[in-house]
Amino acid sequence: MPREDDPQAEGVALEEVASGFERPILVTHAGDGSGRLFIVEQVGVIRVIKEGVVQERPFLDIRDQVSSGGERGLLGLAFQPEVVDERAVFVSYTDREGDSVLARFEVDPDDRDRLITDSQTIILTQAQPYSNHNGGHIVFGPDGMLYYGLGDGGSGGDPKGNAQDLSTLLGSILRIAVVGTDGYGVPGDNPFVGQDDARPEIWLYGLRNPWRFSFDDANGALWIGDVGQGAVEEIDRIGPDNGGANLGWDRFEGNRHFEGRNARAGLTFPVVTYDRVDGNCAVTGGYVYRGSDVPALEGAYVFADYCSGRVWTWREEGRRAFLLMDTDHQVSSFGTDEAGELYLVDHGGSIHRFVAA
Repeated sequence: MPREDDPQAEGVALEEVASGFERPILVTHAGDGSGRLFIVEQVGVIRVIKEGVVQERPFLDIRDQVSSGGERGLLGLAFQPEVVDERAVFVSYTDREGDSVLARFEVDPDDRDRLITDSQTIILTQAQPYSNHNGGHIVFGPDGMLYYGLGDGGSGGDPKGNAQDLSTLLGSILRIAVVGTDGYGVPGDNPFVGQDDARPEIWLYGLRNPWRFSFDDANGALWIGDVGQGAVEEIDRIGPDNGGANLGWDRFEGNRHFEGRNARAGLTFPVVTYDRVDGNCAVTGGYVYRGSDVPALEGAYVFADYCSGRVWTWREEGRRAFLLMDTDHQVSSFGTDEAGELYLVDHGGSIHRFVAA
């Protein structure tokens, strides 16, 4: 349990950017030089912050298509890394039947602050046996591929064994090609291409619920916050050449044997774990800070716990986690703007930016 204070903590503070959102779970940017921020509300709405002002008209409203109770809802947003006027925007959500959906929308050519709702193309649908562990995060990697996280299908203890089963997409992070196609393609260098009884879309497996993950802009490493069963929360770090890694669930929860299973061979273990004690309940993966406004965070991976509101850092030097701050926020996500500055999302309705103290 990382209890020791980060020696750089006095140089860091949080500043509220906006509030009044309904169950926000993501903040991101378009990467188009506009400086806009996009806030995803779990209920099925995406809001735009433009020049510091929350726009009245939503970027997207698909509440009539989304099931948003519990861990379900509008869960992911990613902007295609291409010329802005030709951009497609990708979202992931839980549909009314409880299935996970990955879809593409087109930007209105007459209004860049709006998606054309009727332009939706469904790219992938994955049935969910239970209502929890939907995952749903989507991110374009530095290789231009779309990475899509899916939980193990839910209930508790992975009763169907999905996370260790390569024949299902559940319990994994997918790597797919979506640019220039109506559907999706499978990159030829994915680790399970051509393997019998394995889905070729899979990049990593052995995950319980990879709620939030991100790439380090400096080296391409993938950082994953994987929510634990009931005892341990974990952060995984995967290098760009380590596709095919088995992250251990449901043989291990964090670095502990799960229900008597003890086969360690072939597993990749987390770089950070912490116990579900003192109000901790679920890890929220964050980012390696590569901005310039908060020198005290340079090179630190920042992550949090949803229930306790604690925010920690992990640094390569020393290879250990430190407590950055105690907050009263329900930390549902982190995000960055175009300059690499870091933001925190409070599920209770507000967005906050990390600033120098």
